[in-house]
Amino acid sequence: MSQANVAVVKRGIDAWNSGKVDALRELYDPDVIVRSIEGWPEPGPYVGRDAVIRQWKKQREAFNADAIEVIGDYVAIGDRVAVRVIWRGAGSGPEANIELTALFTVRNDVVFATEFFWNHSDALKAVGLED
Repeated sequence: MSQANVAVVKRGIDAWNSGKVDALRELYDPDVIVRSIEGWPEPGPYVGRDAVIRQWKKQREAFNADAIEVIGDYVAIGDRVAVRVIWRGAGSGPEANIELTALFTVRNDVVFATEFFWNHSDALKAVGLED
């Protein structure tokens, strides 16, 4: 099951990087919950597919280009997958190069929840591991 969950997360990152935010809709549970990284300007949480997709579109509109670069291994424990990434964005304002860890809960082949952490070890602790 863990590798199937990793595959779901990889499909989501691929959809984001190819600019297919609407394709993400199919990867989310109808009642998905996304919790923003601490201190994010729009703190959320975002609950439900529509709210999450609305937020992702709003975020993407702020940049002319953006992408997620995976910089660590996928760590799969039970129904959760943690992955360290850099989110890069470029637009009319300052460029964004934000390193964080995304923690996905995958159930029934869709993302049920996503949490973001500044500190990779905090994400690993959330799944019962130490860095």
